[in-house]
Amino acid sequence: LNNYIYLVKINIRICIKPFMLIFDLSLKIVFSLKYLLRNPKNSIEQLIIVGPESLPICLLTACFVGMVFTLQVVKEFLYIDAVNIVGAVLTLAFVRELSPVLTAVIVIARVASCFTAEIATMKVTEQIDALYILNNDPILYIIFPRIVASILALPVLNFISLVTSVASSIFICFTLYHISPMVFLRSVHSALVLLDIGKSLLKAVIFGCILSIISCVWGLNTVGGAKSVGYSTTSSVVTSLLAIFFIDFILSYFMFSKVGGIINSL
Repeated sequence: LNNYIYLVKINIRICIKPFMLIFDLSLKIVFSLKYLLRNPKNSIEQLIIVGPESLPICLLTACFVGMVFTLQVVKEFLYIDAVNIVGAVLTLAFVRELSPVLTAVIVIARVASCFTAEIATMKVTEQIDALYILNNDPILYIIFPRIVASILALPVLNFISLVTSVASSIFICFTLYHISPMVFLRSVHSALVLLDIGKSLLKAVIFGCILSIISCVWGLNTVGGAKSVGYSTTSSVVTSLLAIFFIDFILSYFMFSKVGGIINSL
């Protein structure tokens, strides 16, 4: 019985430890914002990795997702002769859901996994301990710049992806379904408001914060050797994806559940 109780306590500690690290990391970030002003170099380097270097794949993904989504949706509206709401429906779908979520998924696959693998490697090779010996706080030197870069880059990537998706939708509508770009844009103008874009950017900020914190904490929580690095990276990506989808549902419910329908706004 004592052995069973001991195993239960160990498992509880293993499950709780990452979340305690997340809480501790969040508090340190709040009280360490002045570090960004004194030492912006690391944050700028990480910002380049998260932002400009992720832009090509974000553009390609947004373009093709926009075209495929348009192919599947527009023909149904043509069947019911509802051409005037095509632009509004597609654009609001991109603004409210597709662009922020897809951008976050791309950044998780490309950047967050790199964060976890890099920090986990530093942890198992005792480079983190070396920073303590050199009187450098790993949270400020390694974690904080990555979180700041993700929070700043995600909204920009989200907005660019949104513009790309809408442009690809206009192209497909005009090329395959002979819907005038003016009809499309007029529909968008009648339904889209700045508040929708603001909420989309807020989603991107929250997603950037979540994915960066999870990836960094999972890297810091790594113990063992090379096998543990791979396990931590996989676990970080899976956890980040699940967290993004769950938080997206919560945010969408509170942001858009009481918003009027598209047809009423036209």
